[in-house]
Amino acid sequence: MVEDGGEEEAEGESGEMPAAAAAAVPRLQRCNGFLPGKEAEDGGRAAPAGGGERAAEAEAMLSAGGGRVETRLSRRRLAVLAVFSCYSLVNAFQWIQYSILSNVFAGFYGVSFTQIDWLSMVYMVAYVPLILPATWLLDARGLRLTALLGAGLNGLGAWLKCASLAPDRYPLTLAAQAVCAVAQVFILGLPSRIASVWFGPTEVSTACAVAVLGNQLGTAIGFLLPPVLVPNTPNDIDLMAHNISIMFYGTAIVSTLLFFLTGVVFEEKPKYPPSHSQAVLQTVPPEDYSYKQSIINLFKNIPFVLLLISYGIMTGVFYSVSTLLNQMIVTHYEGEEVNAGRIGLTLVVAGMVGSIICGLWLDYTKTYKQTTLIVYILSFIGLLVFTFTLDLGYLIVVFVTGGVLGFFMTGYLPLGFEFAVEITYPESEGTSSGLLNASAQIFGIVFTLVQGKLTTNYSPRAGNLFLCAWIFLGIILTALIKSDLRRHNVNSGIMNLDVKAVPVDSPVEPESTTLKIQSAL
Repeated sequence: MVEDGGEEEAEGESGEMPAAAAAAVPRLQRCNGFLPGKEAEDGGRAAPAGGGERAAEAEAMLSAGGGRVETRLSRRRLAVLAVFSCYSLVNAFQWIQYSILSNVFAGFYGVSFTQIDWLSMVYMVAYVPLILPATWLLDARGLRLTALLGAGLNGLGAWLKCASLAPDRYPLTLAAQAVCAVAQVFILGLPSRIASVWFGPTEVSTACAVAVLGNQLGTAIGFLLPPVLVPNTPNDIDLMAHNISIMFYGTAIVSTLLFFLTGVVFEEKPKYPPSHSQAVLQTVPPEDYSYKQSIINLFKNIPFVLLLISYGIMTGVFYSVSTLLNQMIVTHYEGEEVNAGRIGLTLVVAGMVGSIICGLWLDYTKTYKQTTLIVYILSFIGLLVFTFTLDLGYLIVVFVTGGVLGFFMTGYLPLGFEFAVEITYPESEGTSSGLLNASAQIFGIVFTLVQGKLTTNYSPRAGNLFLCAWIFLGIILTALIKSDLRRHNVNSGIMNLDVKAVPVDSPVEPESTTLKIQSAL
């Protein structure tokens, strides 16, 4: 383990909080699924077991010494972020490595394209039923165990794939991919937790973005590398098996190394809290958090329900296009598996740029609904152009239209998450983002199955037009969302808001749990 002695203070000094503000912090309660009378924690997440101190003690701690609290940044935080980003990258790589070589693996295992599509869709299927148990594990058992499970299952699935290197072992390779899919459930929810626990307030958003981009980069490498490592050799199955083994064994070795690095680098939390909010959270017990109540509150929020559907549609379309990209390309450009991977790489890299630009634009303008709606419309136009130019016979046109499509489609992802946080404040960000991801997986499964059938039985154009119709519906739903920017308005002090930490159906609303924010204007 890296020694805690290698820690540095944020900006060279301890943080300082006014006594009055410090005394108020533990009393700020949020309607995020906590039962009446219990203190809510940042982001709606319970602190890992071992907190043990009461909110009153947190108040005393912050009030002591005139409200001065010691906060430091640990050098270990960069290693934690790097290792997480790397094994998240490998997990995303394993998700896409089959579908980008769908014709190769269909020939190797002697199965249909639909069965190869299931090697990608199993990621989506596993996420939906396991998201709540995985989130509970993160809250109850902590960051380190969850990280080790994600990295360990990732490695286990990779090694199982190495045992499936025979044409009659499709069931084994499907089981191995299912293990990797379970690993994904313990990975996708960690970026915001790692950023909050390990990084200071001036770098937390950047840290979260880097953690998320690691997964997107894995998808990009998954589009690029497999077609190079495993060229299509239908007349030489032994050579094909040898090439696949290079990819499988390489992935397994890297995954195993990252698992051991996770065990060395990851700790539950740094020795000193990186921010005042974390200093308070570390003293609050995790009892009495109710997932059920939080979810009920979210489903009673009509704007969130509309966003839940529209986000699921857009992201599900992206999953479907990514999964079936190889089939669409080789239908019109036979033997261009390598270029199909490069087009996928272009789509994802352009999307990474789009994510960053959209995030910066939101920080500058706070125009959540307008930006989300515009990006949705541009994604619809981009998919239409991609659909009607796919069969023109010019790969360079497909590269350009695929890049434009990826720029807007993937750029939408952070917009959806941030918009959800705004319209559901003060609900748990973890619960709302989990539901958005679950919606995306459900739509992704349905869209992939239907588009795959349409592509196989008719043409890629039929499958893409099916997706265009759904995106048009998503535009209508996005236009109907009421832009109630609760978090922004509260932070700006431009509105009055009653935030009650009681269930919506509770007849008791203790006065002590009401936060009233008066306008300073």
